[in-house]
Amino acid sequence: MSGELAARVKDGMSQAQADLEALVRIPSVAFEGFPEEPNLAAAELTAELLRGVLDDVEIVEVPGAPPTVLGRAPAPPGAPTVLLYAHYDVQPAGPEEAWTSPAFEPSVRDGRLYGRGAADDKSGVIMHVAALRALTGELAVGVTVVIEGDEETGRGTFDGYLAAHPEELAADVIVVADSGNWKLGEPTLCASLRGLTELVVEVSTLERPAHSGLVGGAAPDALLALIRMLDALTDEHGDVAVAGLVRRDWDGMDMPEDALRGTASVLDGVELVGTGSIAERLYSRPAITVIGLDAPAVATAANALVPVVRAKVSVRLAPGDDPARAFGLVRDHLEAATPWDVRVSITEGAGAPGFAVEGNGPGLAAARRALAEAYGKASVDVGSGGSIPLVTTLAATYPEAEIVVWGAQDDGARIHAGDEGVVLEELGRAVLAEALLLRELARR
Repeated sequence: MSGELAARVKDGMSQAQADLEALVRIPSVAFEGFPEEPNLAAAELTAELLRGVLDDVEIVEVPGAPPTVLGRAPAPPGAPTVLLYAHYDVQPAGPEEAWTSPAFEPSVRDGRLYGRGAADDKSGVIMHVAALRALTGELAVGVTVVIEGDEETGRGTFDGYLAAHPEELAADVIVVADSGNWKLGEPTLCASLRGLTELVVEVSTLERPAHSGLVGGAAPDALLALIRMLDALTDEHGDVAVAGLVRRDWDGMDMPEDALRGTASVLDGVELVGTGSIAERLYSRPAITVIGLDAPAVATAANALVPVVRAKVSVRLAPGDDPARAFGLVRDHLEAATPWDVRVSITEGAGAPGFAVEGNGPGLAAARRALAEAYGKASVDVGSGGSIPLVTTLAATYPEAEIVVWGAQDDGARIHAGDEGVVLEELGRAVLAEALLLRELARR
């Protein structure tokens, strides 16, 4: 029977590729300042795709965010209900020169489909649609499909809908297709997600720019002050120096150094930062990154002291740490490192707790068997240094549900960067694994 299902999935991959290409062509960026129409178009197309596999599909308005698409198939008597989650919104394209082909014009090269959102997370949308399509006429579990339109912004707007309608999304097993394999062709379950808190730090020293030759050496430069503060966030090894942030042990698979170097495109000869295993540094310890800086550009810089400068700081948190508490610790650390009594303003940005899989219930065991059958080898558990805030909300709302985090992404997917893409063969394996999981859950 599994061979017949594999054949159906394979036969359906041409349609799945066409569906994914159609979604990628829509620049569905939900951040402020981007047009609303593409998000509405992506929601409409997502609903259309789901209507091809489910009878009950609706587009739900979410205050302050693009709509969410919901699809439902009731559970037969005695059968479990499975919640399938993904999101159709994407990161901005970024600089054109980072792309070999335009970000919103899908292109296939050497088996990988390139385009913004092709991996994160429109591949997850298609993974659900194609798995349900392969099970047409034999779906024997209840299914609720949730395709969100505001995940990338970190605003958590869908959490409000979930809090107001918890009964609508209740499930025995929750499948989040917003992750992937640690390496191409290596079946992977995501066992943990780091949390997040963000800060914007503003330093002011002067009322206006001042000539560096006339006052430099006595008048304080805001940019130098900020640099000293940011430098205090890590020690000489690159480990986070903020006391009190949670650090956990990691007992899953370690990440080989060459794999990380390849994924991150680390330049030859440049050292990695931090101590301990790479997996601990990526999955179970905090990490601090300066992701934005408002300062004069080199090309247009005047010969003057900078009076005001800002930086955006991203803090990834170990599972179990509280984002609000972590913000306070980082804020206090920065204020303690402030030189020369400069004026400092630190504001809190997006925040989300992390998540860690607890135990190994029958749903997770079934997911591992499905992966092993789809890929022809045993799966591994790894963590993710990224954050999916909704996963923690789902775990808190449905504490009895098992949560499976997987997907079609891989170490070469380049999510959030130029030349993002998904390997079509990997997507096919992921579709088969999900179809096998749904079939086995029906027999449980």
